[in-house]
Amino acid sequence: MISFSPSDIIIIILFFSLLLSIGFISSKKVKSNAEDYLLSGRNMGLFLFVLVNVSTWYGGIIGIGEFTYRYGLVSWFTQGLPYYFFAFLFAMFFAKKIREASLFTIPEKLEQIYGRNTALLSAVVVFILVSPAPYLLMSANLIALVFDTGDLFSLIIGVILSASYLIKGGFRSNIFTDAFQFFIMFAGFIIFLSVAVLNYGGINFLETNLPHSHLSFTGDASITFLIVWFLIALWTFADPGFHQRSYSAKTGNVAKYGILISIIFWALFDFLTTSTGLYAKAILPDLDNPIMAYPLLAEKILAPGLKGIFYAAMFATIISTLNSFMFLSATTIGKDFIYRISKEKREDKIKLYTVIGIIITSILSVVIAYTIPSVVQIWYTIGSLFIPGIILPVISSYYPKISVSNKIILIEIILAILSGTIWLLIRNNFQGFVYEIEPMLIGISVALLIHTIGLISKFFSLDKREQN
Repeated sequence: MISFSPSDIIIIILFFSLLLSIGFISSKKVKSNAEDYLLSGRNMGLFLFVLVNVSTWYGGIIGIGEFTYRYGLVSWFTQGLPYYFFAFLFAMFFAKKIREASLFTIPEKLEQIYGRNTALLSAVVVFILVSPAPYLLMSANLIALVFDTGDLFSLIIGVILSASYLIKGGFRSNIFTDAFQFFIMFAGFIIFLSVAVLNYGGINFLETNLPHSHLSFTGDASITFLIVWFLIALWTFADPGFHQRSYSAKTGNVAKYGILISIIFWALFDFLTTSTGLYAKAILPDLDNPIMAYPLLAEKILAPGLKGIFYAAMFATIISTLNSFMFLSATTIGKDFIYRISKEKREDKIKLYTVIGIIITSILSVVIAYTIPSVVQIWYTIGSLFIPGIILPVISSYYPKISVSNKIILIEIILAILSGTIWLLIRNNFQGFVYEIEPMLIGISVALLIHTIGLISKFFSLDKREQN
């Protein structure tokens, strides 16, 4: 069904060779201290900040193709617009505060405000949320498609491509490989969309060959469906990647304006990917497996060589997120678990702990991706259950007026996750409107209720103190 010319294979291998070369070359200047290894010396300028921030965002590129093929422009309305909105708020109200805190991780901040137990619990949540398993699975699927390799072998190759230079170069290697992949992913999708437009025509072709709902920003989606996606985008406030890049920025203004500029590039790349997905639906209207929308469209319209560039772009889009999440996960293990529970709090050991974290993360990711071969299932389960437990604790840690007691915040995290999990397990026993209630809505509602109770309790406690 899908074939690759020698020129395609050469281009893809060249991409991997350049990726590894950049990763290892950039690692030569890395020092062994924690600040340099974990955050590149907190010296990332605006240009690199934007490149890294944009490239890390799009690991689920194949899923974007599938979603757009199935539902049309609503994919941008649900998976683009909400994130622009919350990223803007993050830039305006959090980026500078995070940089000025001069910390390393989210659990560190939560420990300052809510104590050690909250820090350890939040570290577990963060570790689960930043699992690179979905992105490893997608990269492995592409490797298997291009090189005709087995599932397990493809997963191992995918891990090696990311973990090898991270072990040596830390976040610095992460930065420079992501910057390289930024240009590859944009180049590939610009070529892809341009060929589609030149061969088939512009908006008139789409209007003629697409269902009407595909060209509506909200499609046939229900209000509940749209609201859920906006709630999912709240994850932006507690996204460890956003916090990591803000920590590593040269100044607070670099973090703030870097995110604001990133929104422009996200919108541009969303235009490229969404438009390409619409062309896939218009040109190939009856696909049995829409997850293959991009690869099958590439097979139909791209000449040899150009197809290789496009596949390099898909690899770049996925791996830029894979290596970022792998390093975040490793940092959580090294800094927030091993270092926190070790008897000797020696910062010169953090690099070693993080390397151990990379190895552990790599093994776990292979196991998860091999046993749960569904990106959608991994995303849905992780996001729905764990995001509600971490959002309010993170937000309130930077705004003391809405902080609550240590006891309340622990209860909030636990019950938000637990309630969503229970609902996920029992919702199949219900029908109609009740069944349509997403686990995330349950989790967020519980978190809001408990946090509100905590604020009321705090208010009355302060009022009594003032009276006394």
